Amino acid sequence: MAETNNTNPCPACSWTSEKQRCCSYASSVKLFYGASQRGAWFVGADVVLKGRPADPPTYEVPNTEFLQAYTSISIPGIAKAWLDKNNRQFIMVDRVEGENLQDAWATLSPEARIRIADQTAKFLEQLRALQSSKMASLGDAPLYSGWLFLQGTKTPHGPFTSDDEFWASLVRTLDILPEKARVAFRKRLPPCAPYTFTHGDLTTVNIMVKDGNLAAIVDWEWAGYYPVWWEYTAAGIGLSKEDAEWKELLRGKMQGFEGGRAFWKDFYKLSRFPDLDDEGKEVLEGLMRE
Repeated sequence: MAETNNTNPCPACSWTSEKQRCCSYASSVKLFYGASQRGAWFVGADVVLKGRPADPPTYEVPNTEFLQAYTSISIPGIAKAWLDKNNRQFIMVDRVEGENLQDAWATLSPEARIRIADQTAKFLEQLRALQSSKMASLGDAPLYSGWLFLQGTKTPHGPFTSDDEFWASLVRTLDILPEKARVAFRKRLPPCAPYTFTHGDLTTVNIMVKDGNLAAIVDWEWAGYYPVWWEYTAAGIGLSKEDAEWKELLRGKMQGFEGGRAFWKDFYKLSRFPDLDDEGKEVLEGLMRE
């Protein structure tokens, strides 16, 4: 809570230092995460409350129920979910004992890091068996993936029933790229089937650990049926030093899809056109020669 002015309310809870001096209440409701218009609160020792706008939608509830029915993956249970009159989405989930891997990473031994990667990869093997004839979220709902499509997190994509339909959505990111390059790049798209249930964001903050072991994988809100190579490819996007080290270790335990990873890395470079770096220029020049 801000201390610069006794009457200035905390932006998270609206409490003030002046009000606090008038009581002895110690809150057990604490904001521990915030990004964009989303926030997450510890409510006592047993519950996490997540709040966010209703748009784009979150699929955390159906995804959790689906995974609990068809896998043994350790995930938090859903206590309650609702949409309020201000069109805000709230979800209460069970609090996982332990800490996220981002906070724990520096204190973990090499052996513990490898063990957690092994345990995570074992759970991911169960996801590989969950496949669909469509690239979509559960119930044939659209996918939302800012990283895969590079068109922002609020843009819906699909469902797709073929790689050609998927490409038609993907290529919108490259609409100002020379047509010859787009045509050549389409030929590099690796097969996307079988469309496979994918978490897509196995970053250190979504891996919960306790006593040197995996405790749970959290935040399944945008999981769905993606290209078979996307889980492996997404595990190559490092968001911090710790995250990059973790994902390099994890990828070594996963089924490799280097073709998909190479394609998406080139896609990312080309998405910067016309402001390409040297690697992007090299990719574009190669496409123009084909």
